Amino acid sequence: MIERRGEAVSSGAEDASQVSYAILDQSLWVRFQQAETITAFLDSWLGLVARQVDGMATALLVTGETPDAGPFAAAARWPAGTEAAPDLAEAAAQAVSDRQSVVFGEGTERRVLAFPLIVFGGLFGAVAVSAPASAPPTPALFRRLHWGAAWIELLLRREQEEKDGELRERVTVSFDMLACLLEHDRLRDAANALVTELARRMDCETVSLGLRRGGRVRVQAVSSAASFGRRASLIREVGLAMDEAVDQEAVILWPAPENWDFRVSRAAADLAASHGVGSVLSIPLMAGDEIIGALTAERRADRPFTPLDVEVLDAVAAIAGPIVEDRRKDSRWLPVKIGVSLRRGLAALVGPRHFAAKLATLAVAALAAWLWYTPAQYAVSAPARLEGEVQRSVIAPFNGYLASQSARAGDLVTEGDILAVLDEKDLTLEQLRLATARQQRTRELDRAIAQREVAEASIIRAQLEQTDAQLRLVEEQLARTRIRAPFSGYVVEGDLSQQVGGALERGQTLFRIAPLDGFRVMLEIDERDIAEITPGQEGSLRLSAFPETPYTYRVTRITPLARQAEGRNFFLVEAALTGKTGRARPGMEGVSRTEIGERRMAWVVFHDMVDWLRLTAWRWQP
Repeated sequence: MIERRGEAVSSGAEDASQVSYAILDQSLWVRFQQAETITAFLDSWLGLVARQVDGMATALLVTGETPDAGPFAAAARWPAGTEAAPDLAEAAAQAVSDRQSVVFGEGTERRVLAFPLIVFGGLFGAVAVSAPASAPPTPALFRRLHWGAAWIELLLRREQEEKDGELRERVTVSFDMLACLLEHDRLRDAANALVTELARRMDCETVSLGLRRGGRVRVQAVSSAASFGRRASLIREVGLAMDEAVDQEAVILWPAPENWDFRVSRAAADLAASHGVGSVLSIPLMAGDEIIGALTAERRADRPFTPLDVEVLDAVAAIAGPIVEDRRKDSRWLPVKIGVSLRRGLAALVGPRHFAAKLATLAVAALAAWLWYTPAQYAVSAPARLEGEVQRSVIAPFNGYLASQSARAGDLVTEGDILAVLDEKDLTLEQLRLATARQQRTRELDRAIAQREVAEASIIRAQLEQTDAQLRLVEEQLARTRIRAPFSGYVVEGDLSQQVGGALERGQTLFRIAPLDGFRVMLEIDERDIAEITPGQEGSLRLSAFPETPYTYRVTRITPLARQAEGRNFFLVEAALTGKTGRARPGMEGVSRTEIGERRMAWVVFHDMVDWLRLTAWRWQP
């Protein structure tokens, strides 16, 4: 507090005739101009306001700790050192409550006026004045109170500017240090850059950064690298000062100001004595809720740390802590990172917190136990298609042309049904030519016999036999122009409806026919599962056309050669249907499941992945 200059004037305590108002006013203005504290400023200001109202006026000023919220209490009284009248306190309270001017006792010998102090839209308090009857009219008094309130607004604006300046200083330095840290990826480079730049910006003799390892803080970086060797013997004192701040989890400033909370600062004092500095400041570094180290700054005796310096360095430590911890974690060896992660995981499972992690671990353990101990029926799934047990190909008997067709793929035919008819015009003409030639040879034979020409008759007999053979061939070909079904069944392949009139070659496959009641199942077993398949195993088949109807089968034969299709290797496995065929037809496709046996659920789920890992590991094995 600043010592008050002049003597306090007590209302009614001395004779008014002995008071020199000119000296009093001059004294109040001098104190108002030279006020170094808020209390001195408010006391002198309230006296000047009361003197502006009337020489015999009394006044009360109430202010709040926070705008609008309060609580509001008396901050100054006039005359100084006296108790405020109850009506003054009541008027000030009402002005605060209503946020507007209040007048008590209008028209009486003693009026009480209260004026709220509203600055930046916030209510900071109120001033109440008791004016005698000799005072000017009420509107004039309120104008004077409003004029006086401008000084309070000026005071508040100056305080706000000072706070904004301090905030800008903290923000500027903090972000500069953040940028300095982010420029470096390695911990050592980032730490050295931070302490060097911070020492320059804050005008410090030395700035040191330490990280916590085990139960102690070890110095990681020190500014002024040129003098680092000379100070190597004093690094221990720096570490002890950091330990002192970390152990107390508080900012340590030596020497401590008068209003500073008590903290042990013996190590800081020893550090100041060893390094020959006048002020030491140690601030813990935080990363989340954990203290990871400390930041220690040293200054010479003629420039101690101010409260603003402490706030700036504290803000820098708050920003630098998480970045430094991130760089420290990145610089660790991989085994150390793995060990730390495992330790944290175990701590989360064993400690009193992390209920979600414990619940998730129990769920995973229960799932693993269920997979390991639960038996399951393992089956190999594979694409499958139906084929006839016996398939007969119907081919073109000779070169010719297609005259008509009576069946196509999917038709049901019976034995002897005509499937197609070949054009027989050429064969009929050939048959007529041969028949005419035979008649001619017969007449020649009769003439030769009548003339007793034995040799010529023998030749003609041979020619007749040749002609008869050709006739029989043509007749056989004429009979085979009707292509008939060799047995009853389904036409599984062949559609000549678009080839009527077209040429056919001898041996060309025209139709494929499968029997009505004999089917086989062709399974495309993936090469990874072929080792599990053996003849005699049973399974079930569901066709795409009838997915609701299962068909049972038994494996009969495994083809020893692998095939490729659609980017995969597979083996064809032949199986026979064991139940009723129902609506099954040759050529239908579906999905099969061949029962292998009972296995553990974990093996059923993960055996493919385990086999892949084995192959991959073997591939890269040196």
